[in-house]
Amino acid sequence: MYTVAALYHFTSFDDPTALKGPLAAACAKADVMGTLLLAREGINGTIAGPRAGIDAVLAHIRALPGCADFEWKESRASVPPFNRMKVRIKREIVTMGQPDVDPTASVGRYVTAQDWNELIASPDVAVIDTRNDYEVAIGTFDGAIDPETKSFGEFPAWWEANKERFHNKRIAMFCTGGIRCEKSTNFLIGQGVEDVYHLKGGILKYLEDVPEDQSTWDGECFVFDARVSVGHGLKEGPHVLCYACRRPLLPTDQDRAEYEMGVSCHQCAGETSDADKDRFRERQKQIALSKARGEMHIGPAEK
Repeated sequence: MYTVAALYHFTSFDDPTALKGPLAAACAKADVMGTLLLAREGINGTIAGPRAGIDAVLAHIRALPGCADFEWKESRASVPPFNRMKVRIKREIVTMGQPDVDPTASVGRYVTAQDWNELIASPDVAVIDTRNDYEVAIGTFDGAIDPETKSFGEFPAWWEANKERFHNKRIAMFCTGGIRCEKSTNFLIGQGVEDVYHLKGGILKYLEDVPEDQSTWDGECFVFDARVSVGHGLKEGPHVLCYACRRPLLPTDQDRAEYEMGVSCHQCAGETSDADKDRFRERQKQIALSKARGEMHIGPAEK
């Protein structure tokens, strides 16, 4: 069993590039894999590995400037969620494209998982899902508004086009682990919205803490690793990933005519050219050859 740690922390790194090498070395020494993003605004990512290895990497992160009190969320995976370790330098640890947004200055009011149901049941509260459309498609809170955005960077434009819908409403926002809400609530505050709330710890914390018989969550929660989705109690969900378009699929979707493993699914078959599909087939062939030789391929992991 693998320990999975999802984490983010907004803080000021003067030179994130200087932090990259030592962080990557700590992950390698601890036999930890996954992805960690570093930017001047902080750190974000998900890692997986043995219990002792995760503890070692978390201790390394706590020692980074301003990270002594950072929080993370843990779950378990039965197969390795990642094939390699990547530490990358980015302009933003979650891309919104709004240079004036600063979660260290102000964010919405945190609402615990235990208090979330009461808040979103209020008739004067509009509940907004800040995740991407393919994430919302497999699960969300009952009655939540789906902005139908393909990327988080589209959210500001969606808000500008729809803000009049929320006149005299309190706004409650949520995302997978909380990082997108840190930015989106700060953005709304900057737009003059006064009553803004967000789910502390995100959907993952809600699914971990709220019993299923008391839950207002419907479906599964998409996660950015080989598990693809998790449900209540953070148990691995039924979804698999189309490695052509990176969208989640139910096992029954693999029986559809458009599905070819690693090449296409019913959601993307019409979006890629024949040349794209030939390239994907070659990649899939190399993955199969590596597997037959007992080697780890750097391509997508299989659930």
